[in-house]
Amino acid sequence: MRRLSPLLASLTVASSLAVPVAAAPKAPAAGAAGLSRSGSQAALLQLPEALPLAPALKGDRPKSNPKVLPPAATTLPPELRDLVSPGSLALPDRPRQVRITQLRPLSLDQVEILAEVNNPDLKAIASQVEQAQSNLRAKIALWYPQLGFNTSSFPTYTSGRQFSNGFTGTGQPIGTTLDSIWRMQAALQASWSLIDPTRTPQIAIARDQFEKAKNQYLIGLRDLRLQASLAYFDLQTADDQVQIGQEGVRASLVSLRDARARFQAGVATKLEVLEAETQLARDEQLLTNALAIQATARRALAALLDLPQDVTPTAADPARVIGTWLPSLQESIVASFAFREELDQILLDISIANSSANAELGRVQPFLKIVNNFGFGRTYGYEFSPSVVPSITGWNVDNAVGLNLNWTIYDGGSSQANYRGQKQKAQENRFLFAQRRNTIRADVERSFYELDKNNRNILTTSREVISTRESLRLARLRFQAGVTTQREVVDTQRDLTQAEVRYSNAISDYNRALVELRRRTGLDQIATCEPPRLPANKPVVSGATDVPVEPLPLVPACPAARAQLPPAANRR
Repeated sequence: MRRLSPLLASLTVASSLAVPVAAAPKAPAAGAAGLSRSGSQAALLQLPEALPLAPALKGDRPKSNPKVLPPAATTLPPELRDLVSPGSLALPDRPRQVRITQLRPLSLDQVEILAEVNNPDLKAIASQVEQAQSNLRAKIALWYPQLGFNTSSFPTYTSGRQFSNGFTGTGQPIGTTLDSIWRMQAALQASWSLIDPTRTPQIAIARDQFEKAKNQYLIGLRDLRLQASLAYFDLQTADDQVQIGQEGVRASLVSLRDARARFQAGVATKLEVLEAETQLARDEQLLTNALAIQATARRALAALLDLPQDVTPTAADPARVIGTWLPSLQESIVASFAFREELDQILLDISIANSSANAELGRVQPFLKIVNNFGFGRTYGYEFSPSVVPSITGWNVDNAVGLNLNWTIYDGGSSQANYRGQKQKAQENRFLFAQRRNTIRADVERSFYELDKNNRNILTTSREVISTRESLRLARLRFQAGVTTQREVVDTQRDLTQAEVRYSNAISDYNRALVELRRRTGLDQIATCEPPRLPANKPVVSGATDVPVEPLPLVPACPAARAQLPPAANRR
């Protein structure tokens, strides 16, 4: 049995403290006879205790706490390494690649490990956390100066020939001009935002989004563990349904054999044989449906675990009660408010909306930036003409430092409108917080009541199975002795099948409610049941007959439907 966590222990102590009741008022004196009865009743009434606010408990910008949840597995144990998921972009293109070649029994613990390591949805959420972290790092870079290098000519070669039939101002002919010039020009630019009113809100938004991504990973991990457990319980239930169907078919075969023997001996009617055949058909239909559900449940679990394409998982553990929920209902509700990341997500949404509102106001405030530009250039070549010196060689260096001021004095009220819209969004998230709080409590209470209901159903359905099984045995003895008819045996057998189905569903529903409580409260306070020590071989029940259930050939739908038509319709 696991011990209660320190927080749960403190909740237990707090819940055990009774609210002090106001002392009973003394009998009124003779002089106070005029005190009205309504006034004395009002004195006894106590005002409701003021509830603390979520920002006071969790903070305005709560940080994710991965310690409240056991970390996810990152590697598979040696016995499961052959079940590693295929490549993310792997795609089969041949039938033999998706043909099932292995049925792999797995326990519940192994299923959870495989889900944490292989599931692609959890990997995608982990990638989103890394993306949010990169975005935060990009926003933090706004505090640092920026340095750039620009080259407009690195280098540039210019050549050409120009002919002009004219004269210069001194009377010399222009003639032909030839040029061949190499130029190089480079600039080094440095800038630093000294004042940026939108920088701090942008970093705050990125930080809150990063915390939301980490919380979303914890939420996804909780949901994944819940889905893995529920899928495993569905597979166990499907296995039980198959076993119940097989037992029903065996019982129907025994009843049909006895009915035919009595009919041949002349002590039974044809109606009793037909009733036995009808019950056998019903049980075969039940078995067929159970086999289809079992195959579907296996492949659904394989998809959740992202197993290799040729492997199908099976349930290695039989369906049984996995434990008992230790905390009370009140402790479960308070723990769900403390540990659920969904409430932290809404508080972060409020913080993001407020930061976005501040960023909108910052857009109409002054922006001040210091800028330094350093340039260097060199020219080499020649330009030949009657009036120009042939050789051209030179270089230049310049440096400029200055401040850039940008201030949007009036924008038509756009920033104020956007500011009010973000504040209204923050107010909307406050209402959503209250809605989510009520939903969380309702979910915890629903799971708690379902757990109690299924606990009682396990007791009642187990007694029903035992009594109905004995009733079937007695009905068969009465039928063999000729005291009763086949109808009583068929009805009792149907009651036994339904009772076993209800018992299996009660165990499955109990386990489902138990893991849902663990998911919805964030607690893992479950007293694990000691597994029963069962023999390796199935015990032989006295008086029972083991009849093998042979597989029936699959007849195509069209011939099967024509076989049920009247002879005249078949001739058409």
